[in-house]
Amino acid sequence: MLTGTRYDVVVVGFGAAGAAAAIEAADNGARVLVLDRGYGGGATALSGGIVYAGGGTEEQHAGGYRDSADNMFAYLRREVGDAVSEATLRRFCEQSPAMIGWLKAHGVPFRGGQVSSYKTSYPTDSYYLYYSGNEKAHPYADHAQPAPRGHRVVAPGMSSGRVLFERLRASAVSKGVTVLPLARVHELITDEDGAVIGVRYRAMPLGHPDVRRHSALTKATGKVGNWLPGLVKGVVGRTERLWERAAEPGEAYAGAVVLAAGGFIHNREWMRQYAPAFLGISPLGTAGDDGAGIALGVDGGGYTAKMGNVTAWRFLAPPSAFLEGLSVGVDGRRIANEDLYGATHGDVMMRCFGGAGWVVYDARTWRKVRAQIGDQTQLFQRLQLLHLLTVGHERATSIEGLAAKNGIDPTGLRRTVDEYNAGILSGAGDPAHKDPEIAPVLGRGPYYSINISADSSLFYPIPGLTLGGLVVDEDTGAVKRRAGGVVPGLYAAGRNAVGICSNSYVSGLSIADCLFSGRRAGASAAARMGAISACSSTLSDEKHAEIATGRLTSVRRPRSRRSTPGSPGRN
Repeated sequence: MLTGTRYDVVVVGFGAAGAAAAIEAADNGARVLVLDRGYGGGATALSGGIVYAGGGTEEQHAGGYRDSADNMFAYLRREVGDAVSEATLRRFCEQSPAMIGWLKAHGVPFRGGQVSSYKTSYPTDSYYLYYSGNEKAHPYADHAQPAPRGHRVVAPGMSSGRVLFERLRASAVSKGVTVLPLARVHELITDEDGAVIGVRYRAMPLGHPDVRRHSALTKATGKVGNWLPGLVKGVVGRTERLWERAAEPGEAYAGAVVLAAGGFIHNREWMRQYAPAFLGISPLGTAGDDGAGIALGVDGGGYTAKMGNVTAWRFLAPPSAFLEGLSVGVDGRRIANEDLYGATHGDVMMRCFGGAGWVVYDARTWRKVRAQIGDQTQLFQRLQLLHLLTVGHERATSIEGLAAKNGIDPTGLRRTVDEYNAGILSGAGDPAHKDPEIAPVLGRGPYYSINISADSSLFYPIPGLTLGGLVVDEDTGAVKRRAGGVVPGLYAAGRNAVGICSNSYVSGLSIADCLFSGRRAGASAAARMGAISACSSTLSDEKHAEIATGRLTSVRRPRSRRSTPGSPGRN
């Protein structure tokens, strides 16, 4: 254990945001301790490893794509809304090419070049740059020139997120950052003026005989838990009990603490309180995404916003032919243009259609879907398609018959199909403004449907994560007080904080925000420690001893994640 050890900066959480904060603080001369409740990586390591970047990156130039910070801003302004100020969003866009350069300097590999000719939610290993959001879809394409900004870390299959994190981990360790895994922070230590000067935690000793078993069970349930959490619930419970039996208390003191412990999608009580409409989605992330970091910040004097904002991913493609169908609700009304990014389309379905929807296809498009599987999909996507193309769909000889099988209002569905076909045949185009290249007439049967509802199937879940968090100063990342000012010594980043993607999510934007906000918090925390050090010569030896031993403190006790959250703040 590291009980009583003194550092300059303590970082709570070791995903993309925590790693970026630790590296930036170390680069600014700070002695850094990272405490992570797992083995590092968080949701980042389980992700597809997409970083949303533009404004003219080397990878964009390599493919012959033109982009600028102004063009990127014009697009993101519609996605981001009021989540951050225009000044912060402009800074994010202007710094975007340098962010990719920063990642490459830390060993994270990227590759530019041409993007796929078809729309996809995640590219095959032939492509590492793609349109990862709504850049080419209505109404976004009306406000900015489309440009591919999804920068996928070069790695096979779905290992890109793991490679991204491992390279950042290696860089942090090489800079002298101390990392303590299996450590859960449960208290902030504050001085008599309310400034945060350390943390109290419990950690499973790495020499404990159960660590090897704990590690094996954690690895076995990581990816599976993202998509089929019900299948691994029992194993996760056993892993938790191993930690509880072995965990020992510890303390660490520092001039600044950075909270980077993820969102709260796994905190069911908070989900019921803030986002009850999204309780049916599949939690995306790790067990650490339980709101503990946010609760620490609130208990330390901060407040929250955007807590009801949750992203729900209902990707229709690949294969891209899946976008040629019509998505409808139980009343037969069109949900939205199907070429919208999956989380955008999913958000409309969840908020405006009660989380229930179906996509309808004709025979020609259904055959086209099957023909595209080999060239357009990854292995994990094919496993899902195996379900959809066998037992996961309905078939009927008429539109009305298909409606009856799904419980869709037949009159409403017939009206939607007729209005759509009339627009295509007349040359006016799709009433919902879908790209004409993927908007054919819904022609001859038999007709097919896929249930895209939140509760459609264990094998076809809608995954999602939370976007709200602590309100922070957008120049420093310091946690703000509702009454004004900031909590001295306390910073937040990633999904612990309100940031770039707290209103809307597209692939890669959360990781990009984690890097942006993590670096900001790390640099600010190191700067604060530098300022404290410059003044520390005026303190007596006795006062230093009191700080080092924790006697000059008052302890703010965070709420247990098992209790009702109470006051993390309403939007």
